[in-house]
Amino acid sequence: MRVETDAIRILLADDHTVMRNGLRLLLERQPGLQVVGEAADGRQAVDLAAAENPDVVIMDIAMPQLNGVEATRQIVNRNPNAAVAILSMHKDESYVIRSLKAGARAYLLKDSAEADLIAAIIAITEGRSFFSPAIRSLLKEDYMHQLDELGAEDSYELLTNREREVLQLVAEGKSNKDIAALLNLSLYTVETHRTHILQKLNLHSAPELILYAVRKGIIS
Repeated sequence: MRVETDAIRILLADDHTVMRNGLRLLLERQPGLQVVGEAADGRQAVDLAAAENPDVVIMDIAMPQLNGVEATRQIVNRNPNAAVAILSMHKDESYVIRSLKAGARAYLLKDSAEADLIAAIIAITEGRSFFSPAIRSLLKEDYMHQLDELGAEDSYELLTNREREVLQLVAEGKSNKDIAALLNLSLYTVETHRTHILQKLNLHSAPELILYAVRKGIIS
């Protein structure tokens, strides 16, 4: 496939050759995408990411030698600009949280990869998060069920308009410095808003905040 010089460079990491071949064929039909390497286990994925410096890593969560979550953590620690999309068969929220904490920006179910993968790549290269529709629906359903069980009111109403703006930008992956520039605020003010948001929503980390934003439909 002929590739543009500014193509998005992609590393595929999956221990199943058939899955990798299918993903490669899907990606290489798209203009502006270039598969620069394939890894069959987690350690090979880490090594190839260091050698090839891809823009995007498509990472299977169940990998031999080093699982996809730990491989993601090592890749992102070495290259924070690498955008990792996790592929998984698991709908359990714990897998989503672990992936986000490791630095992944997208979480896709394998059975919807063909439909979602291109949109996910575009989203994460633009600094946004992406979740398969089934994951988004599951998270929203769980959230509404928790509210109903607790008889709780929607804590989103506790946020000020400015805090809601900051919440969305944080969930989209923007740094405090980026948010300060976008909203014409001081860095200290942004940090204060973030602290207040976490306190009001009873959240404790950026991954939890991202999941909250997905549940609320604030980000896709």
